[in-house]
Amino acid sequence: MKKITTVLLGLLLLGNLNVFSQNIIKTTAPTRPAGQTDVLELRTDPLPTVRVAFIGLGMRGPGAVSRMTHIPGVEIVALCDVEQKNTQKVNEILVKRGFPKAQEFYGDTAVWRKVTALPNVDLIYVATDWLSHATIGIQAMKDGKHVAIEVPAAMTMDEIWGLINTSEQTRKHCMQLENCVYDFFELTTLNMVQQGLLGEVVHGEGAYIHGLQPFWDEYWNNWRMDYNMKHRGDVYPTHGLGPVCQAMNIHRGDKLNYLVSVDAKQISSINYLKEKRGEDVKDFRNGEHTSTLISTEKGKSILIEHNVNSPRPYSRMYQLTGTKGFANKYPIQGYALDSEELDPEFAKNHENLSAHSFVPDDVRKALMEKYKHPIARDIEDQAKKVGGHGGMDFIMDYRLIYCLQKGLPLDMDVYDLAEWCCLIPLTEISLDNNSAPVEIPDFTRGGWNKVQGLKFAQ
Repeated sequence: MKKITTVLLGLLLLGNLNVFSQNIIKTTAPTRPAGQTDVLELRTDPLPTVRVAFIGLGMRGPGAVSRMTHIPGVEIVALCDVEQKNTQKVNEILVKRGFPKAQEFYGDTAVWRKVTALPNVDLIYVATDWLSHATIGIQAMKDGKHVAIEVPAAMTMDEIWGLINTSEQTRKHCMQLENCVYDFFELTTLNMVQQGLLGEVVHGEGAYIHGLQPFWDEYWNNWRMDYNMKHRGDVYPTHGLGPVCQAMNIHRGDKLNYLVSVDAKQISSINYLKEKRGEDVKDFRNGEHTSTLISTEKGKSILIEHNVNSPRPYSRMYQLTGTKGFANKYPIQGYALDSEELDPEFAKNHENLSAHSFVPDDVRKALMEKYKHPIARDIEDQAKKVGGHGGMDFIMDYRLIYCLQKGLPLDMDVYDLAEWCCLIPLTEISLDNNSAPVEIPDFTRGGWNKVQGLKFAQ
């Protein structure tokens, strides 16, 4: 019993890999095809004018089109959706903003293929349902377009490798539209980390905790609820994982090695379906709450959580634990710095628990102003005016267009997409195998230590 308890404890705490390495479920990274090279820090020809086509105009697409009208050097060429009313509504947005109407494509779920084939398009912006993201992205790159895909951009390992290989083959950008890395607190904290204020970051936490009861019926053809019913695991990990991976320089000096996932039984969504729709569902796959622990090559740990069922306040958690400081966004924003450096005698009083608390609010504000990320400093006022989750959506779109116009590497590459999305299939494997550890492949296929540190091109 003692031996079993020790092994389980080591598993839960992500202890020494060698203790149970023989039990890790392996994942296969396909050999890179001959003549194909990585797209780390990929640069492409500058596009002074970026011609954009939007596919998917439901909950996210219209806002993206509106934001793009505020970015100089953007032409909106085409609008595509299953329903004609959506393309018409978005064209009205363009007219009100003084833009010419875009060409409309609508009518069925395959009409997007006409859009990716258009000769007068540089960038395909995908905001459809999850199951079509990767298919559209792969074809868009084959048709000679850069592609930006809403989260999550891929749902299976085959889709992930398909996006990677196509990007490497075509030398086209494939970026996941992860807006949370551009939130002001996350950007500022990233700058603090890069300036050494928090010391070495050894642990990070992130989450997507958001009760979706008011929104379930808004998803076209019930696609989001259906996916949760049919799949188990963290099906929406990128909001929480993305900012943590950036702060930890994942595939820029470190890499994700393996994960372990556990979940709680599903209750709330089953009750919702029975009470709101009269459906008596017995085989709902996804859990009420899913927790995933990740270990990195450099011996660091990450905790990611997912819960769209319970009546909890919205939270992405976002915590970074460093050797000299700590950052926390939810439920309150705060920073804690090495108290011994601030006041050695105060820190030595073990009965004074306030010795380990956040810095005062005025100090926090001063720190956030001092370490405000250059990207945010340049366009903060405009971003807050244009909006999109408080402005982070606009910063995301602005940076995408800016880098394409200048021929610079994008802030996020296809390997970020892969690492942040792989939790979807890999957590399901872990859960279906009694929370067994599952290997996370090196999506760069040997290049994870080639670039040292995350740098946003200027």
